Amino acid sequence: MEKQEYLELYGQMVIIRLMEEEAARLYQQGKIGGFLHLYIGQEAVSTGLISARQPQDRVITAYRDHGVAVNCGLPVDKVMAELLVKLQASLKARAARCIWQM
Repeated sequence: MEKQEYLELYGQMVIIRLMEEEAARLYQQGKIGGFLHLYIGQEAVSTGLISARQPQDRVITAYRDHGVAVNCGLPVDKVMAELLVKLQASLKARAARCIWQM
């Protein structure tokens, strides 16, 4: 891999961490209902996994999947909107609270 690719992957991990920290803050304020399983500390897992997948590969997640959604190309604002129950489904994935299929 080239240095630029490493920097892009690092950037994805930082974005996921910031998103998760904001989700934690909103959860503590009571703006996100139910349970919130954060992805903090696991950003490298989905970033590495998704960067290595082939076009024919499918991604199915269970929970703690907000980072996976971002790695697969869902915009952070769509993920946050779903967490805040402002969206029932994103444009690129079928969603049921905390379950994404990409």
